[in-house]
Amino acid sequence: MKARNCLIFGGSGQIGRNLIRKLTKNNFRVTVVTRNIHQKSYIIKTQGNAGYLDIAEANIFDEKKIRELFKKTDICINLIGILYEQKRGNSFKNIHTIFPALLAKLSKEYNLKHFIHLSALGINEATDSSYAKSKLDGENNILKSFPLATILRPSIVYSVDDNFTTNFMTLLSRLPIFPIFYNGETKFSPIHCSDLTDVIHFIISKNIYSNIIECVGPETITFKEILEKLLILIDKKRLLVPLPLTLAKIQARVFELMPKPLITTDQLRLLKYNNIASKKYKTNSDIGIPSVRFFENEVKKYSYMWREGGQFSTEKYISEKNIEN
Repeated sequence: MKARNCLIFGGSGQIGRNLIRKLTKNNFRVTVVTRNIHQKSYIIKTQGNAGYLDIAEANIFDEKKIRELFKKTDICINLIGILYEQKRGNSFKNIHTIFPALLAKLSKEYNLKHFIHLSALGINEATDSSYAKSKLDGENNILKSFPLATILRPSIVYSVDDNFTTNFMTLLSRLPIFPIFYNGETKFSPIHCSDLTDVIHFIISKNIYSNIIECVGPETITFKEILEKLLILIDKKRLLVPLPLTLAKIQARVFELMPKPLITTDQLRLLKYNNIASKKYKTNSDIGIPSVRFFENEVKKYSYMWREGGQFSTEKYISEKNIEN
């Protein structure tokens, strides 16, 4: 059935894998585009039910090859994004502005039923961030080319497969002192990956068209509170020390020299701004699909991997015994 064909860009990440499982389980046929089928296919092909998942190899800027894929679908979902710039064309402008504009143009040209694009929360306010500017420019280009597009702006997305909670728990388990920026007062509304993919599934199942939707979790937490919760979950005590902005900028510049920087100067700028619903746009709750998963409850399910004793840690053993009783 043509209306159930989905074309996904960025299917190998935490959101993509979760979404593939959800869509194929609900009788959507999914085609996932990857730049390197030999590296990514072994991950992607295990996510969907047999007969419901195809993998296509293509450079995302190869318009001729991508056009062929658009001829066979009616829903396009773009999940591609980067947190820092690299060489070989991985710039904010290329990934967040030019590429989404290409997808929007093709969505219009081939009369797709829906184009869903994953952006980011708080980009209107972060005017001094190159990341935020590229995201905002990408949104504007999309809506000019394909006004029926739906743009999702999530807060921090977390799960056992993320690079957020897992990296912080690793660092907190190793460092006796942990620096925090802007006194840790920046606010977030973390949304679990499953809640976010529920929103995407809901939108395409119910044929909802709403230009911008802010996707937030059920609670607002400061950056310092996030770290404190993670410390409790991994049973560690660490000093959280506010770092002066001058030192933070020096630290970020040093980290930028690494292949995978822990923080960049651009990310440091982003941390000045709260990452919560702006009340200027509809949220996932407003369209009828509120988040139901709370940060601490969900992270607790996999935080034992960073506790002493791992899966045999005391807290996990006690909770399992309580369940049995």
